[in-house]
Amino acid sequence: MNQNTQPIARDGAPQAASLTVHTARPYDILVGAGLLDRAGELSREVNGGARALIVTDSNVGPLYARRVARSLEAAGYRTGEFTFPAGEKSKRLSTVEGIYAVLAAGGFTRADLIIALGGGVTGDMAGFAAATWLRGMDFVQIPTSLLAQVDSSVGGKTGVDIPQGKNLVGAFWQPVRVLADMETLDTLPAAFLRDGLGEIVKYACIAPCLCGGEPLFDRLEKGDALSPGKRGETILACIDCKRGVVERDEREAGERKLLNFGHTLGHALEKYYDYAGPTHGCAVAVGMAVLTAASERAGLTAPGTAARLAALLDALGLPSADAAPPSAYLPGAAMDKKRAGDGIDLVLLERIGRAFVRRLPMAELESFVCGAPGREEA
Repeated sequence: MNQNTQPIARDGAPQAASLTVHTARPYDILVGAGLLDRAGELSREVNGGARALIVTDSNVGPLYARRVARSLEAAGYRTGEFTFPAGEKSKRLSTVEGIYAVLAAGGFTRADLIIALGGGVTGDMAGFAAATWLRGMDFVQIPTSLLAQVDSSVGGKTGVDIPQGKNLVGAFWQPVRVLADMETLDTLPAAFLRDGLGEIVKYACIAPCLCGGEPLFDRLEKGDALSPGKRGETILACIDCKRGVVERDEREAGERKLLNFGHTLGHALEKYYDYAGPTHGCAVAVGMAVLTAASERAGLTAPGTAARLAALLDALGLPSADAAPPSAYLPGAAMDKKRAGDGIDLVLLERIGRAFVRRLPMAELESFVCGAPGREEA
């Protein structure tokens, strides 16, 4: 556990770990058990509004929305709920307009609160609604998926997809608190846990994250990173890694670009299948593997890195390649938000635990990824 991580417990509640993100508007991330039933008191500490709107999806809402609402009501909030169909295809401006309609009908003001209860899609959309309703209101992230707990709920990136690409419309808007209740992971299907592992591998690759005193990549190779006794350490290691990057580069002017390792190709792959193919974590896994093989072939990455990464992905049940060749989905990178003029910023590995950004002309992207023109990775 990082030296800045503090254990907290209130009134006999289960102990949780707390990390503070020191952005322009600092906030705490709480990781532990039983946080859903404390959502009201923990939200009330950072928000003085009268109303709270729970934004959730059709999978998570039936499991947890009523529990969270009861806690909020006990803390003096008048609650409402907006539920949308689960899945990436709902991550659209039309869904956010539905949130606005509920906020307007309920008379929500800047002083009130949005609760993002769910995975990454929920957090991105609810956060975007909070950032834009009356030009900004508070929101609390309650991530219920592994992917959201280790990555998307932290850092203040919010937004939606449009037909031209993923997350092209959005805003930087930090939550006022993040409540990561690890008990919600117990209801996740194995496929969703595996999806979160894609982002965990990303952190293990890009920075010297420590988990229980050893490098996170080594812990993952041992195969026990998500065992009941170790998953808290794993989640905290990822959050702490992202916390440090976000504090140093809140609006992605430099270092924060490293958090996009695997995402340029991953997002292009998701778009290729119109978000009905590989899930986000699996697409990112493919992106990491394909790009690392390319950078190692170009002499930019230490020999053996790509094989070690591919072996770990395989052991975790994550893909290192897709049935579609990279040349098929690379055109989707043309609208990637990391593109700058005629170039694109690629996050590459020097070695496991150390990443760097290399700008590449868009005209050279396919030859770099696929090798010589016309040659695909086996």
